[in-house]
Amino acid sequence: MQIPRPLKVLAPALTPFHADLSVNRPAFIAFCRWLVAQGAGLAVFGTNSEANSLSLAEKMELLEALVEAGIPASAMVPGTGLCSVPETVALTRRAVELGCAGALVLPPFYFKPAAEEGLFAHYAQLIDAVGSERLKLYLYHIPQFTGVPITCALIERLLKAYPGTVVGIKDSSGDWANTERVLREFPGFEVFPASEALLEKALPLGAAGCISATANVQPGAIAQALQAWGTPAFEALQAQLKVVRSLFQAHPMIPALKDVVAREFGDDAWRHVRPPFVPADAAWAEGLYGQLAQAGFRMEHA
Repeated sequence: MQIPRPLKVLAPALTPFHADLSVNRPAFIAFCRWLVAQGAGLAVFGTNSEANSLSLAEKMELLEALVEAGIPASAMVPGTGLCSVPETVALTRRAVELGCAGALVLPPFYFKPAAEEGLFAHYAQLIDAVGSERLKLYLYHIPQFTGVPITCALIERLLKAYPGTVVGIKDSSGDWANTERVLREFPGFEVFPASEALLEKALPLGAAGCISATANVQPGAIAQALQAWGTPAFEALQAQLKVVRSLFQAHPMIPALKDVVAREFGDDAWRHVRPPFVPADAAWAEGLYGQLAQAGFRMEHA
């Protein structure tokens, strides 16, 4: 059993908005700073960041603002995948220039079905255009949203063509059989399940940690569980993580996460979401918060 060290938790950091739905940059920087202080890395511009409701310019500006604010780029693996190669290249190149630890890259997701040859060409053009040995590319497999799966055959081809550049994958499919297959077929490849609830199954097979929506609200607890892996303390920590995760999964994830952050940080503006999302319904949000309290959940304030 080989487990990459150190194990990592990355949060697809929520993006706060003002009432007019413009990005609240100071709140975003403060929240990202809190996540890092809790022991999490930052997968900014992930699904739960409402990334595909943000413009390329907004992402560029926010990434630069985080670095300017002193948040270490080495803690960041931003989502840089867009449908077009030029835009993906622009954001990925900027991430590399800023010193980010990697780039999490969705496949192009509009034209479907997408042939393996076309997907390989997309990633190949991206890597060649960025043209940097510092690029560490993480594939992003979330076929229930994209309709474009990243297959083991594609992974194998990319690893052969770009060893040392294509280094890992986030598997958000929710299909444990797929996650297990990738872990077994590609030892040493950094595989991040999208839920901390899977750590007990994934870590023995060599998972690198997790990139999880609920890392936005329990980053310290996940980091603590990863540190405890291989010790008697892990089981109890994992059980608590699973309880919290299950409560959030019963509701629309992004509005639920934002509502809880609003309550815990005492800032109602956190409830703002960009369409097509709508804010959490008061009735179920109150119930969720009550269940979390009964489970002993609290966000640790820095």
